[in-house]
Amino acid sequence: MRILVVEDEPLLADAVAQGLRHEAHAVDVAYDGAAALERVGVNDYDVVVLDRDLPAVHGDEVCRAIVEKGETRVLMLTAAAGIDDRVTGLSLGADDYLPKPFAFRELSARVTALGRRSRPAAPPILRRAGISLDPHRREVHRDGRYVPLSRKEFAVLTELLRADGIAVSAEVLLEKAWDENADPFTHAVRMTILKLRRKLGEPPVVLTEPGVGYRIP
Repeated sequence: MRILVVEDEPLLADAVAQGLRHEAHAVDVAYDGAAALERVGVNDYDVVVLDRDLPAVHGDEVCRAIVEKGETRVLMLTAAAGIDDRVTGLSLGADDYLPKPFAFRELSARVTALGRRSRPAAPPILRRAGISLDPHRREVHRDGRYVPLSRKEFAVLTELLRADGIAVSAEVLLEKAWDENADPFTHAVRMTILKLRRKLGEPPVVLTEPGVGYRIP
């Protein structure tokens, strides 16, 4: 998934982002509300992890802007754990609410659940062309053989399998599997596809559609 973490405590924001990246997500970070609005305006996120008490622009205003934009899910964080605070956050359009302090495992589980709601329903295990991918265990097998993948390879393969045989452009793969620091003019997607093909083995299963993208038939 493509995720935005908005938190004005840099150590906490960076720790959450790093943890989510280890789970093969593409994660951007904003440390205040103004930066969050800027990123939301130019990127399509599956989930935004949003601290409510932000400088520059309050988290409530950021939440309203996200909700107005469309399909992005919002997990709101706050140090205030009272019922009134939770009700207010949810009334703004947030999809879920997590008080601080929190366990990263719980945050990750909530983000995953929201991500499922931001996309069309998918089976628990993705299967196609002899490939099975378990998103929760982060395991891939081809014809029963375990295939060890890097986080980027896993993320790219997930997008290709979710496409259900339709070609996915390099631009979409770059948006979903890399963060905003990725250079769109690099060969990162092509090199990742080459490594993925090599690891998945013969016969080749990731096809190139010239001028369109990549697909698994």
